[in-house]
Parts: sequence; structure tokens; C-alpha cells
Amino acid sequence: MKTHFYKYQGTGNDFIIIDNRNWSLTALTTDKVKQLCDRRFGIGADGLMLLNPKAGFDFEMKYYNSDGRESTMCGNGGRCMVKFAYQLGIHKDKYRFMAMDGEHEAKIDGDIVNLKMNDVHGVVDFNHDYVLDTGSPHYVKIVSDVMDYDVAGKGMEIRHSPEFAQDGINVNFIEPKKPDEIIVRTYERGVEDETLSCGTGATASALVYYHNETGYNEVSVITRGGKLSVRYNRIDENTFTDIWLCGPAESVFDGDIKFSP
Repeated sequence: MKTHFYKYQGTGNDFIIIDNRNWSLTALTTDKVKQLCDRRFGIGADGLMLLNPKAGFDFEMKYYNSDGRESTMCGNGGRCMVKFAYQLGIHKDKYRFMAMDGEHEAKIDGDIVNLKMNDVHGVVDFNHDYVLDTGSPHYVKIVSDVMDYDVAGKGMEIRHSPEFAQDGINVNFIEPKKPDEIIVRTYERGVEDETLSCGTGATASALVYYHNETGYNEVSVITRGGKLSVRYNRIDENTFTDIWLCGPAESVFDGDIKFSP
């Protein structure tokens, strides 16, 4: 059968999205997702998402990494999914949807999609770096000259280290530029390479690099794919609430592909 797909990107983090409100796709094989996400033999993307119906919510977001496996929350993917829902005709002042890590809300403000992330309770000091979960697990390392850093090599080394090899971890390298601005480059598990942007990684990096001891913070996050903003309330060194990931999300193209899941 032929299936209609849509391609979206959020600061260079790109996704295949399929409207699955009629449950036409009840299962996706790992090989099929990998093939669709392949940049030479498929459509090409960092991940694939299904917009599913969900009772009591505007929709459910089901996310697969480009390695074909269903994965945890994707922040830029969530923002793209909300923009996709709007362009399908689902118009809300405030969106409520379910993802792997639970309930989320979102708002659209012009070209910017604001996505509320789950609260974070726990930032672990790991050999003077940081490990935390912002919907997906993240490792954050502060470096100098991040644009010249070997992100792919060092990221792969940490991701496949004995402590993280089994479940994998996303690895972020950050360079502070101002008290409220950082540059972030991210190696993503499941993609197994650097991506141009990572929403949950930008969130994790901004939480680590808080510029106020407690209270309201807003950090600009510069990625290779564009600029994001992370707003949050810091309760203490391990607790962050009211976390919002904000940035653009855009439609790239759409089309039909022969599909046999």
C-alpha cells in the first residue's frame, strides 16, 4: 500500500511523521523504520513518529530512532509533532499529548513551538560531568572550543562505555558563552552520530548550566541547526520544575511511499 508521509525539522533535527489516527499502521518493524530513515535508500531522517489517537488527549506521539527501535522522549520531535497536529487542523490554545515519558503540554506562538518537559528530580555528578534524565537519559560535559571538539569520537566513547553501553545515553558537549547562553553539540544514541540539534539534550545542558542559584532561569542554547531557548524554575541543585523547550518547527515536504510494515 501507499502511505502518505510528512517531513519536519526543528533546528535541523529532522523527522518523518505519519498521521496514524485511523490505525492504518498497527506495527512497524525495526528494519522498515531503518529503511525509511536511511538518507540514501529511504526518505532520510533522525527519527520517525506516528501521530496516534489517545483518549483524553489531543494525540499520542510514538517515536522511533533512526536505528529502528522505539525510543524515549524527543524534545524537537515533540515540537514538530505539535506543529504537524496544527497543520492537520487540530487547533488548540494549549495542546495535551502523551509520549513515552508521560503527559506533555505545548503552545504555539507564531513560528515558535513551546513544549513543556517533565520535571527533573536528580542530577548526578559523574567524574565531574553530569548525568540526568529529561525524558531521555543525558550525559553533559563542559568543554572549551566545542566547535572544534571531536563530538562523534568522544560521544561514541562515552555512549559505549561500560556504565552506559547496555541502554545507551545521549552525550552533550557544552561551551558557555554568556551567563545565559551556551553552545551545545550532541551525540545521540539510536542515531549513533552527532545530530544538528537535540531538544532533550538542549534541556539537560541548560539545566546543568543554570545561571541563577535558585528561581527562574532562561538559557539560550545555540546548536549547529539553530537556536533554542530553555526556561525553567530551579528549586535546588537536583530539582527543576516548569521546564519549557522553545524553538521553531517547520514542514519540509510531504509525499507518498510504498509501505508494507
